[in-house]
Amino acid sequence: MVKSICVIGAGHVGVPHAATIAKKCPSIRVTVVDEDARKIAAWCSTLLPFYEPSLQECVEDVRGVNLFFETDLAKAVTSADIILVSVSTPLKHSGMGANFAPDLQHWERIARLIAEASPEPKLIVERSTVPVRTADVMATVLCHNSGGAKWTVLSNPEFAREGNAMVDHASPERIMIGAGNSDAAKAAAESLVAIYRQWVPADKIIVSGIWSAELSKLTANAFLAQRISSINAISALCETTGADVSEVAYAIGVDSRIGRKHLQASVGFGGACYETHLRNLVYLCRHYRLKEVATYWESVIKMNDYQKRRFATKIVAAMFNTVSGKKLAILGFSYKKNTSDVRHTPALDVCKALLAERAALAIHDPRVSSEAIGVAFTDAAGHEQHLSIEADPYMAANGAHALVVLTEWDAFARLDFARLYASMQRPAFIFDGRNLLDHDALRAIGFVVYGIGKPVQLSSQQSSQRAEAERSAEVSMRGRVRVGAARPEQPTEDGAHSPPADLKRVETLGGMA
Repeated sequence: MVKSICVIGAGHVGVPHAATIAKKCPSIRVTVVDEDARKIAAWCSTLLPFYEPSLQECVEDVRGVNLFFETDLAKAVTSADIILVSVSTPLKHSGMGANFAPDLQHWERIARLIAEASPEPKLIVERSTVPVRTADVMATVLCHNSGGAKWTVLSNPEFAREGNAMVDHASPERIMIGAGNSDAAKAAAESLVAIYRQWVPADKIIVSGIWSAELSKLTANAFLAQRISSINAISALCETTGADVSEVAYAIGVDSRIGRKHLQASVGFGGACYETHLRNLVYLCRHYRLKEVATYWESVIKMNDYQKRRFATKIVAAMFNTVSGKKLAILGFSYKKNTSDVRHTPALDVCKALLAERAALAIHDPRVSSEAIGVAFTDAAGHEQHLSIEADPYMAANGAHALVVLTEWDAFARLDFARLYASMQRPAFIFDGRNLLDHDALRAIGFVVYGIGKPVQLSSQQSSQRAEAERSAEVSMRGRVRVGAARPEQPTEDGAHSPPADLKRVETLGGMA
């Protein structure tokens, strides 16, 4: 019977999962261990390292009862029956496979530390997303550093969505456990199943081969990213032809073969998962000489980069082909709502493109700290780009030429736009990169509004001028900034698409949002 679990890694993967196990399994002691003493101190305080809805309440309910935070890895490993490894797997940024191959140095190092600390072989569970056959790497390193002892390594990929992680952990759509064919591996899988069975129905627990489990996570994120890039590709066509991407998305979404989820056109996807895992998948396909498959998945990344570049180009072109010296209020910096995570956020690429055009940016995000934003705009030499960070959206908009919505925070839809309009320069622009706002209502106030994949109300002459301006802006911006370049490591889930407000037909939408 499992009495103690050690979770290595106090980040977005490790802590929500650990807190859920502690909450659902009060007889199990859960210890989260991380070498970063400041991070552990934050988890022991009221100011947690990152924001996730309901996480703080859950942590405070079980912290000090059966959930503990430590920096002593050897102590935590020694006392644990099961060790869940939730460390990062960033991309390599130099050498062979740079910007595509996963960097497994953290995994190898953790395997060595576990072997050194543990007096006997224990059950090791991969929780982070890792490339296929990482379990073999860990088992080999563990064996060679423990006198040839046989260790069992399982794969238990993380499928929870940031911004909805606590709900996903409490009521998961599936739990996947990958195990080898040996009797020891099968017994280990059963012990992990027994833990999840304390709150997860048996029909939602999938036991598979270990390689299938490792590949399933990469594939899931690749498919989700592909849907976003697909509807974003159609959004570009909609803007050219005068169609409305929301109407198109709703029409195809009612087809049960397609479904409504992940059909929300936007400025692009972000987060630590989608692009990283797509690049891992491309690398894997190239490694096995599947050139056409690699090209297919790489096109998803290229489309995402194109969408971010296209949005920035649209802003410059619409504002008379120059934003130099103009104040632009950036609403939202996290890669999606309900999280403070800024890893691979589309907002960063759009902002850098605008800064290259010498725009003056004022950034507001309700959950991202000013320090995190500052770090995002600091180069390798320690030089920080000049911009302002505002805690109040009305201060960010004061005197601005445009509002640029880059994160779909619900609070942005509730702003007093008449008040914002009164404080802005004329003409006052809104560029809605999430199609979050009521564009007709904003136009009635006096705003010039641009969305993603939305028809723009212009005369034929203005349309021709706008097209020429966009071409000019695209040429101008190329070479100044590389949007979507791989960045050092720091799932957005776009929900089910709801019917456009102007559709005459009204339906009751079933299923999960």
